Amino acid sequence: MKFVCLGYIDEEAWRNLSEEESKKLFEACMAYDNELRQGGYFAGGGALDSSKNGVTLRYKENQVDVTDGPFTETKEQIGGILLLEARDLNHAIQLMSKHPGVRMGPFEIRPADEAMNLQIMEAANRLADEQSKS
Repeated sequence: MKFVCLGYIDEEAWRNLSEEESKKLFEACMAYDNELRQGGYFAGGGALDSSKNGVTLRYKENQVDVTDGPFTETKEQIGGILLLEARDLNHAIQLMSKHPGVRMGPFEIRPADEAMNLQIMEAANRLADEQSKS
């Protein structure tokens, strides 16, 4: 099964780490990600820039409204996404519980919607075929 792991981070706490502390934590995260790769569990992922550099799109009053940044009620913002292959949710929890990044903020682990992802892939392939024929 595929799981999407959203890693949250308190950006202020990260900025307050010493250079040595942040480097040590970063290296620990990369080492664990590599363990996940070697075990066949790491299916992709990436870090996100500061939420201050993001925007949020909302559809209202028949148009798209763009606002600065994602504003939430918590100090933590999504810092990255990790795509995980695991047997089941308990296995995903077991794997991500060992991730050093959990020291900087929580991980939200959600099963990927494989049925919807299959529909998306089929639609994308169909549209690509139609485009190549025209």
